[in-house]
Amino acid sequence: MKSDSNLEKVLAAGHFAVTGELGPPRGANLEAVKEKAAHLVGMVDAVNVTDNQTAVVRMASWAVSLTIKEMGLEPNYQMVCRDRNRLAMQSDILGAAALGINTMLCLSGDHPSFGDHPQAANVHDIDSIQQLAMIKRMRDEGKFLGGDDIDTPPKMFVGAAANPFGDPFELRVLRLGKKVAAGADFIQTQCIYNMERFAEYMRQAHDMGLTENTKLLAGVTPLKSAGMAKYMANRVPGMDVPKAVVDRIAGQPKEKQAEEGIKLLCEQIEQLKEMPGVAGIHLMAIEWEHRVPEIVERAGLLPRPQV
Repeated sequence: MKSDSNLEKVLAAGHFAVTGELGPPRGANLEAVKEKAAHLVGMVDAVNVTDNQTAVVRMASWAVSLTIKEMGLEPNYQMVCRDRNRLAMQSDILGAAALGINTMLCLSGDHPSFGDHPQAANVHDIDSIQQLAMIKRMRDEGKFLGGDDIDTPPKMFVGAAANPFGDPFELRVLRLGKKVAAGADFIQTQCIYNMERFAEYMRQAHDMGLTENTKLLAGVTPLKSAGMAKYMANRVPGMDVPKAVVDRIAGQPKEKQAEEGIKLLCEQIEQLKEMPGVAGIHLMAIEWEHRVPEIVERAGLLPRPQV
């Protein structure tokens, strides 16, 4: 094993993995973190802790990661390249490893113009693919990016994100291949609503041998309402929500749209379980953490394996 990561152990044992997500609060209220995290205990194998997602200032990912670890959850510590140079990244990685955090996700990060500090300067000293390679080298070779030896290398299970739906489609699997070559132990994808297109993406990834060298977790998000479905379809860049999906949610009375969204999600999870190369799901509930226990139970994903 490369680390003490629970997610690594679950995947290595051949279980269908389930990861969740938790967005830190916009303040110093740890009780808010604990309240949301409590819904995830025993429901998922690891929890992504986002890092100033959508370029909006929030509590530090490492602080929330440590908090939920103390609650018995495994944090998947997210780190974006937007806000740190290589010195700060390596320093934070060593600190996280020293505190027992051993699962990480490498990300570029949304441009500051999308967030609450549009005047902020991007860093992007290295990109997310270089970030992956840097952590792999720190772990496997015990070397800093500058070449010096590390006294105690960080044992991180390291992953990356992928969007199967960006344009041009034919380049998406090639970009996935770059992340796998850089050292991604696992991949979590963008939210999937277009199952047909995702199946084609997986076919290409399988044909290139990528699914033999990494574990791919398919991203899923429940649609809470017709308004959310339309917003995701029309306003979120890189998202592919077919008209049939929007019409299905919109075709229900307003009070039944959330239930239809969960029903659709459970159907998608059943399809993903049977799709070659899919090693699990990444469930992004988006402020619906309290519905996660219901979703994973209805999807037949409980109990979670003890490894």
